[in-house]
Amino acid sequence: MLAPVAPTRAPLAHGRPFAHIAQFHPELTALRRDLHAHPELGFEEVYTSARVQEALRLCGVDEVHAGIGRTGVVGIIKGRSNKSGKMMGLRADMDALTMTEGNDFPWKSTKSGMMHGCGHDGHVAMLVGAARYLAETRNFDGTAVLIFQPGEEGFAGAKAMIEDGLFQRFPVESVYAMHNWPGLKPGCFGIRHEAMMAAADRITIEITGKGGHGAHAYLAVDPVVVAAHIITAVQSIVSRNVKPVDGAVISLCAMSAGDLHAMSVIPGKATLVGTVRTFRPEVQEMVERRLNELCSAVALGFGATASVHYERIYPATINTPRETEFAASVAESLVGAERVTRDMEPSMGAEDFSFMLQVKPGAYLRIGQGGEGNCMLHMTRYDFNDEILPLGSALHAGLVEQGMPLAHPA
Repeated sequence: MLAPVAPTRAPLAHGRPFAHIAQFHPELTALRRDLHAHPELGFEEVYTSARVQEALRLCGVDEVHAGIGRTGVVGIIKGRSNKSGKMMGLRADMDALTMTEGNDFPWKSTKSGMMHGCGHDGHVAMLVGAARYLAETRNFDGTAVLIFQPGEEGFAGAKAMIEDGLFQRFPVESVYAMHNWPGLKPGCFGIRHEAMMAAADRITIEITGKGGHGAHAYLAVDPVVVAAHIITAVQSIVSRNVKPVDGAVISLCAMSAGDLHAMSVIPGKATLVGTVRTFRPEVQEMVERRLNELCSAVALGFGATASVHYERIYPATINTPRETEFAASVAESLVGAERVTRDMEPSMGAEDFSFMLQVKPGAYLRIGQGGEGNCMLHMTRYDFNDEILPLGSALHAGLVEQGMPLAHPA
């Protein structure tokens, strides 16, 4: 670990795990800030992976496995007994974003164009804190599997770890993850049964017309005009095809056509790129079908053609009922029922923990980060709130202790 730094005031919580972990809050803060200063993108987390392995060994975990899903790391901690034979997974994501940081504190990013703008540095530190506590106390019956995952930000690192044999090598019965959330106050948790995050799909619409001279547009088939009509028409898919109680978003976010230096040249092609967000597979399938039908029809009406390439990136993050109830009860045991939201509004953002939840039962929680405004996720002035590190670690530890309890706890 790095040299200790003075911790900020931690939120109040109940239980032995929180009190124990609060003692090494300074070390967790130092680790988190070191990771923040050295951000790495998906599948490039060489420094981060090495720091995680070093920290796990210093914590006294039983096994450290590296290179799973390229740069992923798994730590194994065995409980005081293993009569139950149970195995539980806890996951933290490790990668940063391609952003230029706007902060000016001592631990700001040292890498141009990269920053931890989503708090994955904090997620890693919280899971390391849980590792240290669990390895020191071992107040559980079973095996804790700590999963440090690469490439969450668009690289499907969870899928890569699964395909690399994660759950064959470590056959957990359930798996849990947690993400900081600026919309929640520090000391609070949020969760919900079913969808926590939406599916994220990428759409590319290729429009082919006939190029020509801007002064003689009647001789051309202008793909820019076709693109404009498609952009407008696509918005009717959600408003006129999706039930109001079902969520869906279609956003066309980029367009490429022509040459900005050629004011009088009508291009022959135009390309639109965007995203679709849905919660239910049947809505996802309907949107894909209607996009193909509508884009082709609109283009045909102008004498052009349009093709839609629909790429499914991340599935929806769907919590399972029993694990959701369990995680909520663990959170309540830490901070009280009044600070746990059990029906948190789902987000149209996406999360590749969804791949793990397609394979194993589990739940995805949000931990209050506070600091709305400049501190929202993926903003250049964002920074993880170190005040909540012990609480996040205690939640991870509580899941293990309460999910795999000893017959006679110490």
